[in-house]
Order: sequence, then structure tokens, then C-alpha cells
Amino acid sequence: MNSKTERLVRRTTMVSTVTAAYFLLTADYGSEPNALDPIKKAIQSAEGSVKDFIFRSKSPPQESKIEKLGATDAKDRP
Repeated sequence: MNSKTERLVRRTTMVSTVTAAYFLLTADYGSEPNALDPIKKAIQSAEGSVKDFIFRSKSPPQESKIEKLGATDAKDRP
């Protein structure tokens, strides 16, 4: 086989394998917890990080906003 063709086939195989694995790991298996939940959460966290990096989100993460609101409320109350 031609080296360029072989390289194209190898890359296509790798991309399709990664895509299939992604869809299998992030599939909805219902409301019951299963062994893939930690992996799914890690993938979704990585997705969010990549989106923030690419789109340069200028707002702080939602968790820090909630923490700031809680601290502000505590200062206002006697």
C-alpha cells in the first residue's frame, strides 16, 4: 500500500475509534449509577475546560460565583 494511503487509513481508524469510545462512554444508561459515571464526569469536565480555553470565557466559573454570593450574604446578615 502507498505510504500516504496507509497514513490516511491509520489516522481515520484512530479518529473513528476515539469517536466511538466517546459516544459509548457518554451514552445515557438510565438513572442507575454505573461504573462509567466517573469517566463520564471527567470527560464532561474536560469538555468544559476546552470550551473555556477556546472561547476565552471571561466570567469566573459558576462555583466561584456561588461562593462569592454566599460570602456576601453572610456579611450582610448580623
